[in-house]
Amino acid sequence: MEFGVGSIVKGKVTGITKFGAFVSLPDGRSGLVHISEIAYAYVTDVSEHLQVGQEVTVKVIGIDESNRINLSIKKALPPPPRQEGRTGGRPAPRGPASRGPARSAPRWDAAPRPQSAAPADTFEDRLKQFMQQSDSKLSEIRAADRRNTRRGNGRGR
Repeated sequence: MEFGVGSIVKGKVTGITKFGAFVSLPDGRSGLVHISEIAYAYVTDVSEHLQVGQEVTVKVIGIDESNRINLSIKKALPPPPRQEGRTGGRPAPRGPASRGPARSAPRWDAAPRPQSAAPADTFEDRLKQFMQQSDSKLSEIRAADRRNTRRGNGRGR
């Protein structure tokens, strides 16, 4: 069976590594499904999604000059539907376990707004506000760095 980039074929998982899975293809060939090509969701452990001996449908996404075959499981499947809602088009959070460890320190950009400031309505307004805050913070850091350099701390040289 002759196949090339864009072909969708069936194969069997023959090995699992921390960076992906090796898949046996027709005609005795094999290819690699990189960890980023296993699922549309973020994959931290390949063995949570695949097992040795499992039948999979893969899409050939590349063949390099050494005839190594790069495969994708997620591109062989239709993309999941987008979830619209309060997150502005991004997938909704799946629960506390999916968000990672809780933060005890406040985020750098979560500074309270002055009560007199009107909320930014458009993306452009928010971007302008962010740029102004960023420029202000950079100026403060540079001024502190210049003061430390004058004192002979050796920084900035």
